[in-house]
Amino acid sequence: MSKLQHFGWFLARGFGPHGWGHPYLDWNYRWTEPKLYQQAIRELEQAGFDLLIIEDAPSLGNASTIDLRVRQAFGGPKLDPLLLAPYLFAATSNIGVAPTVNPAAYLPYTAARQFATLQHLSSDRLALNVVTDTGSARHFGDQPALSHDAAYDRAEEWLSGLRELWGSWGEGALVADPAKGRYADGSKLTAVQHRGEYFAFDGPLNTIPFSDGEPVIVSPGGSGRGLGFAGANSDVQLALAPLDVESIRSYRARIHEAAIARGRNPSDITIMFAIQPVLVSSAEEADRLVAASAHPDDAAILTIAERQSSDLETDLTALDFDKPLDLGIFGDHVSQGSIKRLLGGFDPATTPVRTLLAKQARLGRISDGTGFVGTAGELADLIENLGESADNDGVLLWGDLHPVTVHRVLDELVPILRRRGVLRTEFGGGGLRANLRDF
Repeated sequence: MSKLQHFGWFLARGFGPHGWGHPYLDWNYRWTEPKLYQQAIRELEQAGFDLLIIEDAPSLGNASTIDLRVRQAFGGPKLDPLLLAPYLFAATSNIGVAPTVNPAAYLPYTAARQFATLQHLSSDRLALNVVTDTGSARHFGDQPALSHDAAYDRAEEWLSGLRELWGSWGEGALVADPAKGRYADGSKLTAVQHRGEYFAFDGPLNTIPFSDGEPVIVSPGGSGRGLGFAGANSDVQLALAPLDVESIRSYRARIHEAAIARGRNPSDITIMFAIQPVLVSSAEEADRLVAASAHPDDAAILTIAERQSSDLETDLTALDFDKPLDLGIFGDHVSQGSIKRLLGGFDPATTPVRTLLAKQARLGRISDGTGFVGTAGELADLIENLGESADNDGVLLWGDLHPVTVHRVLDELVPILRRRGVLRTEFGGGGLRANLRDF
């Protein structure tokens, strides 16, 4: 038997117009109603998945480029995933749900109280995907513009504050003994008084202690400061890296070093690498798709330009695709990382825009390590090998939370993984933290 691994689903589109731009729009699900997501998450739980992570971006970005974000629903609209979570918990019994939360958007006391409530209502299945995006700060009152590292400092203070409040009910504070006629012992509550660089609040929190620990913390950070935050705080690391044994081992080592530096055991963090697979019925079909992607037509190039325009908040569709890219079109608000990904190592002064966009369309094969197009068996081979050769903890499959998408990815993959002993066949009982400790 192979090594058991943890599996999750990353809803990268967020709580938005699912089906838009895809043929399965004509299944006529309403993306604003919970039953679409409830049906899909029940399938993930049946498959033995531990966790659903829901991306979010609370802002439509720069005011002058909003149309770029919404015209094809690439960057919005999006509803609040935290408010979707109760509907998902009501439809399931074991799987955890991790809505994305930004410390800029939640005052610590309010956040601690809301998250504690969901942790109780879900039987300890809440996780929080903590992000540090600063571009949306203007929506949340008079907040200073923070640097990349300062945003992590604020997030760390915020999370520490939440933990202070969650811990304000000391051992023995909750009595709940009808025979004694006493519900709680106020002398065992801590009067939290937090006065930090970014937040000031008082406690104690007016909730009750958790039965199986606080909500699971997820972190997506990949920078040096982000890895430090993960080492100190995360229970699950959303990891992005080339999926070869050497890269996986190197990334895991950096996370483990960060954990040790903050006095934690490396095994406290479950590291899950994101994969966006394109599964097909045969190796021949995979080869055909990859070959076709090397020569995208004008319609495909335009679609890529629209998607990149949303990510970069800059209208690429108006450019002459046969001329080099002028980096001067990008404002200061545009992520340098997003620009770097668009360039893909090419010299913008000499490379036509069409070439840059075509590279974004190019697919690769799972079987030779150049991409993620292949059969369910080939994907299972990759996942199994990463567990056996790189001691990988698990993977996050990346896609819409739509029944069509879920079945397209899982129908053939799940039986193969289970026959090989890679994917669980049952849950051990308990909440999300207990599930992550099962193996």
